[in-house]
Amino acid sequence: MDNGDEVDQGSTRRVVVYTDGACSGNPGPGGWGVWLRYGEHERELYGGEAQTTNNRMELMAAIQALESLKRPVPVLVHTDSSYVRNGITSWVHGWKKRGWKTADKKPVKNVDLWQRLEELNSRHQVEWRWVRGHSGDEGNDRADALACRGRDEAAAG
Repeated sequence: MDNGDEVDQGSTRRVVVYTDGACSGNPGPGGWGVWLRYGEHERELYGGEAQTTNNRMELMAAIQALESLKRPVPVLVHTDSSYVRNGITSWVHGWKKRGWKTADKKPVKNVDLWQRLEELNSRHQVEWRWVRGHSGDEGNDRADALACRGRDEAAAG
């Protein structure tokens, strides 16, 4: 991960985050995983729910990552979920203007999580980067393994 991800403009360090969600069945047991790096410091987080969806777990990973930060900081979030990246960088603006309704006036799915993520996103200087899942990316692979761990523990009760 020494590809410049940790250096922002002006050589300011930022937190580098990888997030992922996993679900067996959709809905079914699911988990979320997060790998955070700041300089030489690393942290892994994971959790799960007995009955959920993959999209909810993708959102929870991003939420848990941002909630774990103690103060507002520059953050680079990597996700393999186009749903999360597009939602937070583009769709959320229209949803808010329409009272959390989609363009065809239907309620936004997972609105509780979108509202949490949108509020957290506004606290930090976040850059959202999409990565291809299951493609050998070290950070994505680690986040995926953590999400699977959360899913398996949720499934086991």
